[in-house]
Amino acid sequence: MAKHFEDEVAYYYDFHPTEEDLMGETAVHAYLVRYLMEVLTWLFREQRCAIYDNLNFYQTANPKEYPLAPDIAAIKGVDFQFVRSWRVGKTGPAPQVVFEIASEETWQKDLKEKPLKYGLMGVREYFAYDPNEVPLMRETARRLFGWHLVKGSREMHEMPMRADGCLWSQYLESLLVPDREYLRLYDSTGQRRLTGEEAEAEARRAEARRAEALAEKLRSLGIDPDQL
Repeated sequence: MAKHFEDEVAYYYDFHPTEEDLMGETAVHAYLVRYLMEVLTWLFREQRCAIYDNLNFYQTANPKEYPLAPDIAAIKGVDFQFVRSWRVGKTGPAPQVVFEIASEETWQKDLKEKPLKYGLMGVREYFAYDPNEVPLMRETARRLFGWHLVKGSREMHEMPMRADGCLWSQYLESLLVPDREYLRLYDSTGQRRLTGEEAEAEARRAEARRAEALAEKLRSLGIDPDQL
């Protein structure tokens, strides 16, 4: 029997493993999820945006509802909450963007079933990426797939692939670029989206370059910067 606390539901799969939970996770899968989480966290650092990995998403009050648990979900316009799971329309809106990272066991579902399921949930963009050394789509070696929600419906259509194999995300304002075990994000000017650690390291390098340029300028004027 469902337990209700202020209209909250004790969902069965919040306390019991799903089929996906019981599957092993490869190192390349885990590494890419962690990398993309860091990129998105830094990208939205000055905006309200909740970013989750492997959080259970529900759409009804049925305690036995089987959840969708995307590898990464970005929910713009809301603050991060320490929740066990997310009930769409109750906890907050559906994610605007979700990612699934390929595994041998789930890849067919990622491509065939989940576009429909995420569309019914109201997800605006869904991306599936294969970081494996030998792509699972061996006949084409294609790694990146994307779908977007048709305006005014709950139906997802596949995004047309660019000639270079990249896709543009409207909601991330980023170009998604396959890079073997990585999926890179670039802004509209061609600058790669960085993690917080990468951005801080780049800022230190830029500061060092400015300091060296100033020192060279002082030397050209006959001033020893080490004596200042």
